[in-house]
Amino acid sequence: MNVRKRLRLDPAAISVSVGEKGTDATPGVTGKRRAAKDIAKIAPKLADLQERLYAEGKAGGTRRVVLLLQGMDTCGKDGTVKHVVGLVNPAGVRITSFGKPTDDELKHSFLWRITKAVPPAGYLGVFNRSQYEDVLIVRVHDLVPREEWEKRYDLINAWEAKQAAAGVTFLKVFLHISKNEQHERLLARLADPRKHWKVNPDDIDERALWESYREAYAAVLERCSTDIAPWYVVPADRKWYRNWAITHLLSETLEELDPTWPERPELDIASMKKALQDA
Repeated sequence: MNVRKRLRLDPAAISVSVGEKGTDATPGVTGKRRAAKDIAKIAPKLADLQERLYAEGKAGGTRRVVLLLQGMDTCGKDGTVKHVVGLVNPAGVRITSFGKPTDDELKHSFLWRITKAVPPAGYLGVFNRSQYEDVLIVRVHDLVPREEWEKRYDLINAWEAKQAAAGVTFLKVFLHISKNEQHERLLARLADPRKHWKVNPDDIDERALWESYREAYAAVLERCSTDIAPWYVVPADRKWYRNWAITHLLSETLEELDPTWPERPELDIASMKKALQDA
């Protein structure tokens, strides 16, 4: 099964990709129980691949992976980190959540803080939101002139190409939920005191801008899905499917990289074993 092939953005179907259709689809798996068994089966392989990538980086390799998560509020970015990224060794993971830029960050190019967050060689980096906020929120709320944010699509593509040349593999995931599903998730947060820490009154107001965000995401998917850094559209109304799909996407990405355990020909293993036995 090639889940990347199934979920890679079809440039001819941008309107479908960000519309209200397909958000509860489950391409590639038939049900929640089957998905859970499948995740349990591939989790050890995923962990092994990530550890090999980490070891490769420690031995001088330059490759690293960035799992980039974008989507409407409540789409499941935090859930993905918990349930998918949680399957691998946290020692080799760098997670960055991008919120409103600080005063210091605003003194630099919009890509400055993103560049700082690119993980070291061997690491799995996770971007909870990303450089795309600067052509999403900025566009929807008219925070900078149109002629400025219009330039950013090409700047992002060029930046991703530069990072790829330096060893970064991007796995860009659009978590696609419906407006109705977001409504239910926001209600659930309000009903559960344990989730009130997540509540932001602005999230309610942002729902009035749903169509503007849809148009902004359509532009992102259309203009910033490249052979070097394609977008994958994951139907995210069903949390179990989201976890299954991204586990597969990450596993397939690492499997294609095929990191290897570093060789240490300088080590005299036999002598070290003997010294250890004699100690």
